[in-house]
Amino acid sequence: MGVAYRAVGADVDESAEDGELAADYVRRIAARKARWVAAREACKLPVLAADTAVVLRGRILGKPGYPAAAREMLGSLSGQVHEVFSAVVLLTQEGDEFQRTNVSTVTFAHLDPAWIEAYCATGEPLDKAGAYAIQGYAAQFISRLEGSYSGVMGLPLFETMDLLQCAGISVLPGLNLDSTQ
Repeated sequence: MGVAYRAVGADVDESAEDGELAADYVRRIAARKARWVAAREACKLPVLAADTAVVLRGRILGKPGYPAAAREMLGSLSGQVHEVFSAVVLLTQEGDEFQRTNVSTVTFAHLDPAWIEAYCATGEPLDKAGAYAIQGYAAQFISRLEGSYSGVMGLPLFETMDLLQCAGISVLPGLNLDSTQ
């Protein structure tokens, strides 16, 4: 997008609250991440944070953390349609907070148990919402996507660009379209 940035991890509890809706959950966690970074950084630059949740039949599937949980999540997603909610929050230098949420629908083909086992052995699903990365090995089993590919990856670019523009942050600065350099 042509925007200079520095990545900073946020150490926040990502647990869902009892009965919390997925859209509320991702907005709350993204805002918590943005506030955490803003409170700990000495500079007063804008802070952009995002959070993503995979939701199957109303159940939020977080990051599995260990192979057995990843196998269970992937088994439950096998042959199913699920939603992916991604929220983006922007805190400005003036303390204003802007939010956008994206919802996409993903259809998985049937996942062979041997493939699930091999995929979990790669380590890729362990820190991913719903135990998969659309940009990784799991892409071969996504038979349909309705919505935002970048949103399923974890940072919906359309919503991010909209937030930046609403906050008056220039996008595509210094973009060099000269292919000779």
